[in-house]
Amino acid sequence: MFEVQMPQAGQSMEEGTIVRWLKNEGDKIQSKDILFEVETDKAVVEVEAGHDGILRKIIVPPGQMVPIRTKVGLIGDANEPIPADAGSSVPSAAPAAMAAPVVATGGTLTDVLMPQAGQSMEEGTIVRWLKNEGDKVQAKDILLEVETDKAVVEVEAGHEGTLRKIIVSAGTTVPIRTRIALIGDANAAIPADVAALSVSPVVVASAPRVSVPVSVVSAPVATPASGSVKASPAARKIAGERGIDLVSVSAGSGPNGRITSRDLPAQGVPPKAAAPVAPVATVSTPAPAAVSGQAFRRRLTPMRKAIARNLLASKQTIPHFYMQLTINAVPMSDLQKAEKSKYQCSLNDFVTKACAKAIREFPAFRSRIENDEMVEFSDVNIGIAVGMDEGLVVPVILGADTLSIKALAAETRRLAQSAKTGKIENMGKGVFTITNLGMFGIEQFTAIVNPPEAAILAVGTTRETVVVQDGAMWAGKVMTVTLSADHRVVDGLPAAKFMARLKELLETPAQLL
Repeated sequence: MFEVQMPQAGQSMEEGTIVRWLKNEGDKIQSKDILFEVETDKAVVEVEAGHDGILRKIIVPPGQMVPIRTKVGLIGDANEPIPADAGSSVPSAAPAAMAAPVVATGGTLTDVLMPQAGQSMEEGTIVRWLKNEGDKVQAKDILLEVETDKAVVEVEAGHEGTLRKIIVSAGTTVPIRTRIALIGDANAAIPADVAALSVSPVVVASAPRVSVPVSVVSAPVATPASGSVKASPAARKIAGERGIDLVSVSAGSGPNGRITSRDLPAQGVPPKAAAPVAPVATVSTPAPAAVSGQAFRRRLTPMRKAIARNLLASKQTIPHFYMQLTINAVPMSDLQKAEKSKYQCSLNDFVTKACAKAIREFPAFRSRIENDEMVEFSDVNIGIAVGMDEGLVVPVILGADTLSIKALAAETRRLAQSAKTGKIENMGKGVFTITNLGMFGIEQFTAIVNPPEAAILAVGTTRETVVVQDGAMWAGKVMTVTLSADHRVVDGLPAAKFMARLKELLETPAQLL
């Protein structure tokens, strides 16, 4: 039986309140499923299950505050007996890997540990230290940045005092709860065995900054007595790019008045444009130029490790099959140009809307296999693959079939811009993914299914060509789309019908408005 514990989302977090459970007892769950939401002193955080199986027991109900590492639920097999003491929510013992307190003379020293930012996190890479040895720090000061397999997160000091020793250097990956630094009194002597633990830095490529998912709660601005402003990492990053003084922001929509990226005015330096949509197969991490005749080596970032692991598993475990068709793009192009004069929209928005309508009609394309069951979802949530230099992310449009082209276009732009600035919204909630390389002139390509979804559509550019029909020829425009599908979920006949319906919708696009 796997114990689900209250996670520690930062050095200073000592307890959390369960806002709501997103799964019920008896539900089958995957390790990456969002199991429940936890409210800390700074945010409402989504917590993954961390284990495959059935949610056998919810120990801590919503609304109850418990210390970190408290047992809050149990995951196991359907026939596995629930322990007699399962109803107890006494905090589990701290893992053996946790560093022992440092014994110092002349004062006190406190450990700074590699935090566990989620149930599935096992290790983290220190991106950079924001304080130097000898600096005085407050408990709420941002001490360092840590890279997980999903994000780069800012870690608070958690204690007041002087940063006496940095044990783990930037660029080094260590397991969670590893001692990485010491904070304490300025006159406390550092033991010799601790002083010898420093690790040399290793050059690593950084992943995009991604905010921990936060539920927006309206609250007045709160400014600490120190004069610093409460703001999320993404907000600080965007404010720096736009030249915005956070003190001038009059309202924060985050918990306890914390300023988030959506609170910032569009002033100063304009934000970077949204990243173009790109497929899984073509995303790469840029590398420094190698010396002639030599190869440059660098460690995979956690993001690239996650991409490699997930896509390798997709190709090895999912029986892919492919279908391709070329559509007459003239009607869609003409309608898009006419609509663009009223509001901003792209051809990809029409493709997304057409896919949403077709998915509503073909349930197999909003289904997936979980253990020995086929699960059909009622909502048409479509992921839009956004490629960046550091890797690929897939924010998800919720209820895409219910949105107008205008609303769909606005939501797509917002999600892409949000991803570019560090927040990946609704990740993992999609039933179908669209990946588009048309803006790069790519005529056609084949994508890898984004697990656990059943299919992905690769969209090429619109191109001029000679169209032949009934013996007549004329100049026209066409677009080629390629479907990759999981044959365990989707058979060839429904896939062919889906593609035929998609072609019909795109060639008579007025019905999409």
